[in-house]
Amino acid sequence: MLFLPAWSAGEEYFVSKIAAAVLAVAALFLLSIPASAQFNGLLPNGNVYVGVSYGQLTNVVNKQSYKGWDAAFEALPLTRFPHLGIVLEGAGFYRKGVTQYIGVGGPRLSTTFGKWRPFVQAEVGVRHLNSSGFVYNPLLIDVGGGADYRLWFKNFSWRFQGDYMHTHYASANQDDYRASTGIVWRF
Repeated sequence: MLFLPAWSAGEEYFVSKIAAAVLAVAALFLLSIPASAQFNGLLPNGNVYVGVSYGQLTNVVNKQSYKGWDAAFEALPLTRFPHLGIVLEGAGFYRKGVTQYIGVGGPRLSTTFGKWRPFVQAEVGVRHLNSSGFVYNPLLIDVGGGADYRLWFKNFSWRFQGDYMHTHYASANQDDYRASTGIVWRF
């Protein structure tokens, strides 16, 4: 509970924490509108992607099909290089008794041709594999690309993406593939 002093003597106004938080967020939002016009070009642009994914992945030695999700955040931090972005990507793949999670990051090059925005990327990260209680965390190299097709909704696109993933674990190379599709929101 928050008590604010009143303008007349002896009175106090009661404001709940939720109401105070809503008022604070609203005030910051209203004050940030003029500031965003002043900082246009200084703050990074980017996009957020969420979709479904299908993968041919190796469970230590056995190659199997997996279904799951894929999500990515891309920032375009340099106004001088509008085709270069920095990507953080995560994915989860599931099969009975086996779960695999991927966390990678790296550069992405992209350009625009009409409604299409093709891209290529090279990322490095970790694969977390849990197979019936045995956990492996090998280094992962992910090279891939795809294209975003701009939709009729403002700032939304549909992504088609394919990746080659390489890991090395237990004296064996693991060469895996995945395909993803989903919605992209550009800001």
